[in-house]
Amino acid sequence: MIPRYARPEMTALWSPETRFRIWFEIEAHACDAQADLGVIPRKNAEAVWRAKDVEFDVARIDEIEAVTKHDVIAFLTHLAEHVGAEDARFVHQGMTSSDVLDTTLNVQLVRAADILLADIDRVLAALKRRAYEHKDTIRIGRSHGIHAEPTTMGLTFARFYAEMDRNRNRLEKARWEVATGAISGAVGTFANIDPAVEEHVCAKLGLRPEPISTQVIPRDRHAMFFATLGVIASSIENIAIEIRHMQRTEVLEAEEFFSPGQKGSSAMPHKRNPVLAENLTGLARLVRMAVIPAMENVALWHERDISHSSVERGIAPDATITLDFALNRLAGVIDKLVVYPDNMLKNMNRFRGLIMSQRVLLALTQAGVSREDAYRLVQRNAMKVWEQGADFKEELLADPEVTAALSPAQIEDKFDLGYHTRHVDTIFRRVFENAEK
Repeated sequence: MIPRYARPEMTALWSPETRFRIWFEIEAHACDAQADLGVIPRKNAEAVWRAKDVEFDVARIDEIEAVTKHDVIAFLTHLAEHVGAEDARFVHQGMTSSDVLDTTLNVQLVRAADILLADIDRVLAALKRRAYEHKDTIRIGRSHGIHAEPTTMGLTFARFYAEMDRNRNRLEKARWEVATGAISGAVGTFANIDPAVEEHVCAKLGLRPEPISTQVIPRDRHAMFFATLGVIASSIENIAIEIRHMQRTEVLEAEEFFSPGQKGSSAMPHKRNPVLAENLTGLARLVRMAVIPAMENVALWHERDISHSSVERGIAPDATITLDFALNRLAGVIDKLVVYPDNMLKNMNRFRGLIMSQRVLLALTQAGVSREDAYRLVQRNAMKVWEQGADFKEELLADPEVTAALSPAQIEDKFDLGYHTRHVDTIFRRVFENAEK
């Protein structure tokens, strides 16, 4: 991933240095287990661990791979240069390359998930704070982009909180899904290595032994992991789209924080654009690009092929690095989002009471008017607001068919904003009760 959309901790996780360090740990722990079983001499296992502080030379490994055309063999050759050929001769005993590669990938995905979970927690904290801050800030709810009925900005934040909280739960499950390792040898039969070695290595790395592997860990696990990242990315875009709408000039109910010295346009000095939210929309697309290839990786030939390998070398770092960046950017946008309550009220009242049409409709039916007639009466007056700029309440009060069923006081009552917000506390309890325990 390009540095512009990358953060140091997640980027370091996918560096060659980190990868080779995990390879070393797998091989060293396997040697320990082999020594416990009496398969190799204890002194050889101890000799391998003496290389634990070695800074593996990436350039040297690449140099060896240029000859061997095999990355794991290149690493083992470099390891032997540090350990010594005699002491290193039992390294990788009974193992195959996929034991190292697949177990390492899952270690990295688990660690990536931990970083992403912390990122989501930051987003959740920002959403919760803003939700309570604007719990009673009235704004218009929209369907199809058209004014519908009143809601609150707090409910908007709370809705996104609930969605992101579900994503956190999904990611925890996806983390569990990929937290397996395999040290089972060629075609996964343990013919040349004891299952106890796998159990030992997995325990040391915080993984579970894969119940049954072939020569690879089943890729349905990874498909689920990347699909989860795709869902999280879509939720990021969902929030970003709302922010982009609110910042439109003719709406301006909220906008991204515009810092001193910031410039919105090279040509138009007046511009203040939702560039971060737009960027988040684009980053979400990049993360979702990983989902289909991950699913296509599930179908491998027989016990193993490497059609998945090149895909994962790309999508694993790119998707996790991008999502890590996007989640942190989103948390910052939410935290600093400038909200304009007065503009929200102004927009809501733009059509002079029109948004109370359902209340009037229901009141007419409660008063004995058939639903068909009630709908006709309300729509007739509502269209005058759309087409002539009339005041909805005044039109209703002047309509003899409406006033035959409803008194002026009853009509007036249907324009009470408090009616629409009376269950906000109930919704907040539902959304935040787990977070508050």
